[in-house]
Amino acid sequence: MNDMSASFAAETAAAANFHLIQDVGVKLTVEIGSTTLTLRELLALTEASVIELDREADELLDVFVNGTLIGRGEVVTVGDKFGVRMTELVAPEKRG
Repeated sequence: MNDMSASFAAETAAAANFHLIQDVGVKLTVEIGSTTLTLRELLALTEASVIELDREADELLDVFVNGTLIGRGEVVTVGDKFGVRMTELVAPEKRG
């Protein structure tokens, strides 16, 4: 088998394997920001408390799949629910 045939066979096998797993569920999480609190500050929180986050209001939100950053997006509404419009994808070699 020459290199081209071997490469084609490997790609075909990879595509077939992908079809086996494409319906596996993954967890998509959108992070609007974070902050660090002392335990004293955490215990002092009430229902009316406001927690300032480390992200500017006009910055894109981080989008993670199973804890890995895959891109960034902006909040949209879909009917009466929130959604995310993806505006930027992180290249696989830059994910970490």
